[in-house]
Amino acid sequence: MRGRLATLSALVTGGGSGIGRGVVNAYVAEGARVTVLEQSEDHAAKLVSDLGDVVTVVVGDASDARAIVEAVAAAGRDGLHQLTCCVGVFDYYASLRDLGAAELMQAADEIWRVNVLSALLASDLAYPRLRESRGSITLTLSESAFHPVGGGVLYGSSKWALRGVVAHLSKDLAPEVRVNGVAPGGTAGTKFGGLRSLAQDQTVDRIPGRDERIRAGNALQVTPRPEDHAAAYVYLADPVAARVVTGVVLTTDGGRA
Repeated sequence: MRGRLATLSALVTGGGSGIGRGVVNAYVAEGARVTVLEQSEDHAAKLVSDLGDVVTVVVGDASDARAIVEAVAAAGRDGLHQLTCCVGVFDYYASLRDLGAAELMQAADEIWRVNVLSALLASDLAYPRLRESRGSITLTLSESAFHPVGGGVLYGSSKWALRGVVAHLSKDLAPEVRVNGVAPGGTAGTKFGGLRSLAQDQTVDRIPGRDERIRAGNALQVTPRPEDHAAAYVYLADPVAARVVTGVVLTTDGGRA
């Protein structure tokens, strides 16, 4: 049986690990032709070894216009129908009280470039192809886009900014391109990296007790994994089921307690 995305070509930025990898797996399972822009060579190699030639992988930085142009060209050989942005970096709950002005400027520049500008840049460069196909864009937000939880002020403000991007870009690119978002809650099985400008070289999977805090913080008392969010992305990418859906953010956080 044909999958619900069988006619689509999709580009996923940051699709080599975490929620992005869960989305790639779901898109492939639903029959989409998937191209992934991934910065980590190790994650890129694992994508190829796990999924073979059903995915095309471009190694590059999603905040670099040249890398995005290459990925859009690879994804759009037979038309581009969907752009999903999953690139992100975490601030490890950094407090403004602990940052000097120079540190703040460097950290803000990094987190907004990676979390916000990369999504705007990908949307801008993919738009001509998406306009031709009357396609769609899906951005990855966070529960931090709605509540002061799940990160510090730098991370939270970047996700609030993406919430604004969804609202304004859905208007800006209408009627040709739909723009929506998914706002996951805390998720196990991810290796979310920290800010290089603050020498945060750990990943979230090494934070003691994190899974227990995630479970205690949502109404369903669950610890989501990347695959738990993927169905929301599939729905928003579906040109039939979500034909009249734009400017919407689906929250997949287990119900913020």
